[in-house]
Amino acid sequence: MAAATRQREPADAYDLLIIGGGINGTGIARDAAGRGLSVLLAERGDLAEFTSSSSTKLIHGGLRYLEYYEFRLVREALAERERLLRLAPHVIWPLRFVLPHDEGLRPAWMLRLGLFLYDHLARLRTLPGSKAVDLRSSPYGAPLQKRLTRGFVYSDCWVEDSRLVVLNAMDARERGAAVLTRTGVVSARRAGEGDAAHWIATLRDERGGAERTVRAKAVVNAAGPWVSATLGGTLGINSRAAVRLIKGSHIVVKRLFDGDQAYILQQPDKRIVFAIPYERDFTLIGTTDVPYDGAPGPVSISPEETDYLCGCINRSFDTTITPADVVWSYSGVRPLYDDAAENASAVTRDYVLDVEDQGGRAAVLSVFGGKITTYRRLAEHALEKLKPYFPGLEGGWTGDAVLPGGAMKDADFDQFLAKLRAEKPFLPEETARRLARAYGVRARDIVGTAQSLADLGEAFDGGLSAAEVDYLRTEEWAVTAEDILWRRSKLGLRTGPESAARLAAYLDRRAEAA
Repeated sequence: MAAATRQREPADAYDLLIIGGGINGTGIARDAAGRGLSVLLAERGDLAEFTSSSSTKLIHGGLRYLEYYEFRLVREALAERERLLRLAPHVIWPLRFVLPHDEGLRPAWMLRLGLFLYDHLARLRTLPGSKAVDLRSSPYGAPLQKRLTRGFVYSDCWVEDSRLVVLNAMDARERGAAVLTRTGVVSARRAGEGDAAHWIATLRDERGGAERTVRAKAVVNAAGPWVSATLGGTLGINSRAAVRLIKGSHIVVKRLFDGDQAYILQQPDKRIVFAIPYERDFTLIGTTDVPYDGAPGPVSISPEETDYLCGCINRSFDTTITPADVVWSYSGVRPLYDDAAENASAVTRDYVLDVEDQGGRAAVLSVFGGKITTYRRLAEHALEKLKPYFPGLEGGWTGDAVLPGGAMKDADFDQFLAKLRAEKPFLPEETARRLARAYGVRARDIVGTAQSLADLGEAFDGGLSAAEVDYLRTEEWAVTAEDILWRRSKLGLRTGPESAARLAAYLDRRAEAA
């Protein structure tokens, strides 16, 4: 039976109502459902539609956070890096980062010391440690300007961020949670007294406008950039905790260099910018850190940010790029906890969990800040804070539980890919790799018993098939062409408006037939 039909049908009463379908909301939903709580997650748009799909797509300790003495955050993030690599080997994989030493910026001894700390804060390190490298003779130096003669190499990981969100939502659903997308929480107010205290919330279907009322013993406000607005408006609660909005933008250009390594480039303003291999044929460059005072919602890169990122590349690489070389850009608003730092880049990436209750009942937990690397630990901490309201709540379990698709022997992606290609030799190499990366062992649920490409149904650009589209509709909450082309995949980089329109028409036909 399909997972979409296995999920618990939404009822009127839940233990936990979670507002927000980003990485923190879905991570908390997964953890809570696995501990036996009845959970309803409501996301007014698509999963990972905003901040959680707009990251630099790294699972990392945060080397630069050492400059701000965030040792606890870095240690926790490095531990999570190792753990998540085992739990989701299809959407997370190791990367080597090249850090050139640039005269006049951070001295070499400081970089060496920082990397020494970075290596040793990772207590259970399985990735290769850092080392010095002569850029004049190393292949790593080939794309760089000749003035950069020495540097360092260290390890971190890449993550398909929006897919990580979906995998957490899928696991939450398979453990009993109800996950509703395109569903907004219009309002929520406390009702009842003492042990009978609870929340009454009104939910609205953002597509049809229908409303329904649910009850919950507690609420988790994981609304990201809207966390303060949700707390004060939707929930009617005054709080001193505040969020600071920072806009981060990225650009994508045609591939700038050979090899699987990424580059971390120091800048004269003391920021760092990454240049990372992206979707095999491109390079991802980012990010900016710009204070954002507007209303949360969709944002786009400014000409000044584009010029800045192009300039960062032109300072270090032999290749010169201009805004005309940008094939795609994306921006997101990061909801960081307001620690009163003057510099946007210095604002803490640590998280704060604020609990407000009414006489010890009907709690609301609000999530401020955080980073994608530490989402699992954030979820554990959130459940620890909610434990007093749920006597007998089971303990943490997510540290050893693989995410959907991740059950590969020895967490060996290459071995699994080889088996998939042997099982389905008709799949083009790039299609097989993409399916394995996106879905892991659940790629077999898509290809099923197919013995030819024709068996997968209508073909769309980029190797997308009707079988895959139908899977995304029924199993992964995909509704629009944008959901599929830019969040469930990045096939939008390889398709044009005509192809997207054809996909949208197919989705409309399937929705009408449902």
